[in-house]
Amino acid sequence: MSYETKNIRNICLLGHGNSGKTSLAEGMLFATGAIDRMGKVSDGNTVCDYDAEEIKRQITISTAVAPVNFGGCKINVLDCPGYFDFVGDALAAIRVSEAGIIFCSAKDGISVGAERSWKYLREANVPAMFYISKIDEEHGDFYNVLSALQEKYGSIVCPVMAPMSDGTGVIDLVHNVAYRTSGGKTAKVAVPAEDADKVAELRETLMETAAGATEELMEKYFEEMELSEADTVEGIKLGMKDRSVIPVLCGAAMSGIGTEAVLQAICDYAPAPEDKSAEPVCAFVFKTVSDQFGKYSFIKVVSGKVTGDMSLRNMSSASTDKLGRMYTMCGKKTTEVKEAVCGDIVAIGKMDWKTSDTVCDPKNEVELPAIEIPEPCYSMAISPKTKGQDDKVAGGLARLNEEDISFTLVNNAETHQMVVSGAGDIQVDVLCAKLKSRFGVETELKPARVAYREKIKGKVEAHGRHKKQSGGSGQFGDVWIRFEPQDEQDDMIFAEEVFGGSVPKNFFPSVEKGLRNSVTKGVLAGYPLVGLKATLYDGSYHPVDSNDMAFQTAARLAYQDGIPKAKPTILEPIGLLKVTIPDENLGDIMSDISSKRRGTVLGMNAEDGMQIVEAEVPMAEMSSYTIDLRSMTQGRGSFSCKFVRYEEAPGNVQQKVIEEAKALAEAE
Repeated sequence: MSYETKNIRNICLLGHGNSGKTSLAEGMLFATGAIDRMGKVSDGNTVCDYDAEEIKRQITISTAVAPVNFGGCKINVLDCPGYFDFVGDALAAIRVSEAGIIFCSAKDGISVGAERSWKYLREANVPAMFYISKIDEEHGDFYNVLSALQEKYGSIVCPVMAPMSDGTGVIDLVHNVAYRTSGGKTAKVAVPAEDADKVAELRETLMETAAGATEELMEKYFEEMELSEADTVEGIKLGMKDRSVIPVLCGAAMSGIGTEAVLQAICDYAPAPEDKSAEPVCAFVFKTVSDQFGKYSFIKVVSGKVTGDMSLRNMSSASTDKLGRMYTMCGKKTTEVKEAVCGDIVAIGKMDWKTSDTVCDPKNEVELPAIEIPEPCYSMAISPKTKGQDDKVAGGLARLNEEDISFTLVNNAETHQMVVSGAGDIQVDVLCAKLKSRFGVETELKPARVAYREKIKGKVEAHGRHKKQSGGSGQFGDVWIRFEPQDEQDDMIFAEEVFGGSVPKNFFPSVEKGLRNSVTKGVLAGYPLVGLKATLYDGSYHPVDSNDMAFQTAARLAYQDGIPKAKPTILEPIGLLKVTIPDENLGDIMSDISSKRRGTVLGMNAEDGMQIVEAEVPMAEMSSYTIDLRSMTQGRGSFSCKFVRYEEAPGNVQQKVIEEAKALAEAE
């Protein structure tokens, strides 16, 4: 059946790993008859976690879409990963949702994942709800979590549901009705007498919060000291839209408790997509799946209506593409559809589109901003276990990159390594597992080598003489070169002060070329030599035997003779580190930067209840920082680190770099 835009709800489920998101999505599908038995994450048979890696690890790795039909609404449920390594998928889902539901389990309360989800929704200005999950768990306490949420986020946090005291269901506070669940079946019943007083108290607060949405509602409330059901719904809906009301839901998804009431609350309070159905077609690609089931581009229709016979303009590739078949997806299950109305989410098969692309009417070009994803901060060198399969690794990762735009792959010509960078170790580990299962290539990971530099600190004059006689014409080149450090640029500065034609002008470029080839390898550990000035000031030549190659070789000999005597040293890259952490972790982070990582703290400032520490740190000390920071701050910390300059490395570090380079050369 087709829905109008006003009856569509796009909802993303957010929060910490293992807080019950996939189970609620499964419960919603079961409650509405979309599936006939309820799967379990632990059994690996849920609709949303269908990828082999998700089943094996029992975690959500990429966002799945599950459309649910309830009460005349189509609810597109986007079940997002909770692990921080897969935050790119959650941010993409937020981008196409009109509301996010943040999960807090009744036993564990406000987790780091819930805090982060709140931050992401706030930054995207997307309305939020909280869902207190697993209310049937031992030691679970709905009211405890509710008061923690109100303490942290203020009185705008307002319950629209509460558990029944006998544990058999939930009470819808707005419609003043209870949902009792038994044996997987839910029935609406009157609010039990033992819960009446508590419900009356919660309803009063609820009406007061709803009344704050408009002046008109406020006046009504003051006159009658209560609001009608319809007015309360309207107040919560308006308040939720401008984020001045944050409804709180609850339930126990595995036993079906509260699921129907949650669906009702989504239909009642979550905003519908903006109705731009009369405008030209525009859609946003927020997810790409490229697996054994085929390639699908998931789009949200932002304006107009998409029909299967259309051609759309892809703004990033500037191509106009005829659409493939169009489907609604429920996990991996496809149902072909002929059209998608404004606000709806569908998948289109076999398109050469990428995540973050805008596709639109060729006669009405528009480009929507791309999804902003945190920069990858965990890098590892990746290589095939079997020699000669580098292309297979690179090709496989390029395919996986179509699905997951949050990681990068760089072929570092300087360190001769393929470097994969992501949000953390789990993400990189999953990529390796997928390379093996999908592309049949086994890989190994090593810490990525640091790109050091070499430089001289002294000034020397060096001689290079190349003479070769072997029958016929020989080779002869003879140069005197002055080497000295310079700080104007990294590239070598070449100069000449030759008098009286001791080296003919036509051989100057040969000398320069010989030196430029030489500086790519320093004399200490083979890293590029920077900040060098080389002045050719004397030499000699032979009218017959001198040629280009002879002078290139002579220059190289002068380099090999002079540079070791010019006090060569190793420079290491320094990064500007910005770490955002809670106050209580400040001491640990500062001492870690200065004592463990050889860093220098530049300063700090408070922002949004967090501390931001700025420091300069050698990049060589940062390879495990993602994992270390996570454990030091229980996942609450985040950071960025940008290269700023090269600086001379301490003696012990230089020694280590030289030894490593030597071992590497011997191994090769």
